[in-house]
Amino acid sequence: MQKPRLSFWQIWNMSFGFLGIQFGWGLQMANMSAIYSYLGANADSLAILWLAAPVTGVIIQPLIGQSSDRVWTRLGRRRPFILGGAILASLALILMPNCPSVWMAAGLLWVLDGTINASMQPFRALVADNLPEEQNAQGFAIQSLFIGLGGTIASALPWMMTNWFGIASHGAGQGQIPVSVRFSFYIGAAAFMGTVL
Repeated sequence: MQKPRLSFWQIWNMSFGFLGIQFGWGLQMANMSAIYSYLGANADSLAILWLAAPVTGVIIQPLIGQSSDRVWTRLGRRRPFILGGAILASLALILMPNCPSVWMAAGLLWVLDGTINASMQPFRALVADNLPEEQNAQGFAIQSLFIGLGGTIASALPWMMTNWFGIASHGAGQGQIPVSVRFSFYIGAAAFMGTVL
């Protein structure tokens, strides 16, 4: 069966959720070591605390990819995974800068990484699902644009909060995560959910 050609704006809309997904990744990559440090983690233990992210990806991505290929619901086969992952990832982004301990932050990183993967893997498949072969390159290029844009903005959010909006870049006390980082995670949660929807 020949898939219908989509307009540029239809492809843009189909890929827009990647902007929010990259907010999740960008905030995680740029801030987790600092969050661990604010919560009192020893510099020597950061590598083991970061182990959650790649291990989760290795386990979750194949499982979600295979499941979203085979499971059909009223929402279709990709949407439940994309939506469920977005809801849980957004909640994890809200909770992360409020963690009171290193181990809670490490556990939440597992959740955050797993739920971002749960949204991202089915999103990648939308290009192959919905576009004729001759439009695949355009679809993946637009996804790549959103990936780069989202990651760049999210990584710079705490800096922007401090330098553009005057929000404190230091915590209220020992072991406190800075307000600029907190607000960045809240904005990231809203961007993740909003763009996926």
